[in-house]
Amino acid sequence: MRKAKIRRIERIEHYLIRIIQQPGADQGHPWPIRLLLATLRGLSSAFKGVVLLRLFLYNVGICRRYPLGCQVISVGNITAGGTGKTPVVEIFARELQKSGRKVAILSRGYRKKELPWCQRLFREQIEPPRVVSDGKRLLLDSELGGDEPYMLASNLPGVVVLVDKNRVKSGRYAVKRFGCDTLILDDGFQYQKLKHRLEVVLVDKTNPFGNCHLLPRGVLREPVRNLKRADFIFITKSDGNSEELRTRIRELNKTAEIIECRHRSCYLQNVYTAERVPLEWLKGRTVTSLSGIAVPQSFENSLRTMGARVIYCERYADHHRYHAQEIIDAVNKSADLHADALVTTEKDAVRFPRLETTPLPVFYLRVDIELLNGAENFHDAVEHICFRKNGRGKAALPASGTEHP
Repeated sequence: MRKAKIRRIERIEHYLIRIIQQPGADQGHPWPIRLLLATLRGLSSAFKGVVLLRLFLYNVGICRRYPLGCQVISVGNITAGGTGKTPVVEIFARELQKSGRKVAILSRGYRKKELPWCQRLFREQIEPPRVVSDGKRLLLDSELGGDEPYMLASNLPGVVVLVDKNRVKSGRYAVKRFGCDTLILDDGFQYQKLKHRLEVVLVDKTNPFGNCHLLPRGVLREPVRNLKRADFIFITKSDGNSEELRTRIRELNKTAEIIECRHRSCYLQNVYTAERVPLEWLKGRTVTSLSGIAVPQSFENSLRTMGARVIYCERYADHHRYHAQEIIDAVNKSADLHADALVTTEKDAVRFPRLETTPLPVFYLRVDIELLNGAENFHDAVEHICFRKNGRGKAALPASGTEHP
């Protein structure tokens, strides 16, 4: 009963997101939808006021930004979800580690399992952050640590991954407890409490700014003009031909360096056996897909581009927490349709419950980031961004001294 209720809520959520993200006027909808959209427009205006007031308070020093005496690189976006941020964070961490830095990733851990509110009220400020990885071993699963932090920790041996809403607290813990000298603030563009030395912002070419409305009427977290705070801008999901978007970004930010990149599929890996299969395996195969991500169409289309015949797509809400029966049902449906495999995303795979056996292979698609222009390769890009002067002439070197709130 509870699972059916969750699915109904997710279907309503999918429908509302589709309506909300439509461009243009609100006409043409039934009056209840028009009323809803009008209400959301009003809420967006209020949200915009709160965002701008908050930034003003930080800029004039009424609200304080805390430096931690080390390199702090923020990787974030101006829209809610779906820009491909996690692979960029991963490759930044990997390249910084290769350059001899002791790296920690600080994440909020979106939709991780929380303590009851009464316990959080009294313990949140004094409890240390959750350590998903201490750089030597995984210590928490995706339920307790969050999907992206767990995935990053699994793929980045030697990198510390911490989860806490208070990134000042987790940053200080990374420096003191693990001796980290470089902090990557995952999804940090809007997190003002911790002082950033570099702002890296991702813009999805396929949907750069949504319908240009702020949440909840659109997908913008803050006004588009605030892109001017960025030091480096990555155009993700690019095809290498983004002149129109580049022009728009340049109007908003005169000095930031712009780098174009795209997601590159690497291989398929069996969720349960860890067997790796080359991408060529997909060509001519009949597959089904299952995903609970912000932009499922991009994943599904990538399978088709690689030659797979996708006969059924099962979609859940972003960060959906899977139950064993849901995976069993999806696998059995795939078998009934005579599919050769069920394919999911890596982010979904970390939320799959363990199954002893399946009637057909269950793969996840491993992806990384490929630069198209703006730098020869990601190593050069990271070296330039983190160890030389950035586009605004500020030396990107570790600061000295640590201040405490």
